[in-house]
Amino acid sequence: MAEISRLPGPVADLWEWQMQGACREADDTLFFHPEGERGPSRRNRDNAAKAICASCPVIQSCKEHALAVREPYGVWGGMTEDEREAEYTRRRSAARVLPLAS
Repeated sequence: MAEISRLPGPVADLWEWQMQGACREADDTLFFHPEGERGPSRRNRDNAAKAICASCPVIQSCKEHALAVREPYGVWGGMTEDEREAEYTRRRSAARVLPLAS
């Protein structure tokens, strides 16, 4: 489940970007895998979803949202669940290596 405490408030301006998403006209099952989907089926579905994201005018806002609230499911901003997990790990590692400012 997404971390609700990280979700922005119910102000329409904060969510307006979603109205411009290329995915609005697509079948949402393309972006969220069914239970137990693996292997080539999952890769093909993820790639089809990411192809829609690639032409989306709000891909960056979508990606930032997904990373900020730690969206646990689906393709958001052109990133799969596994790609977002890898990004969280990368960020944690980078934060540990940064020297403290004096």
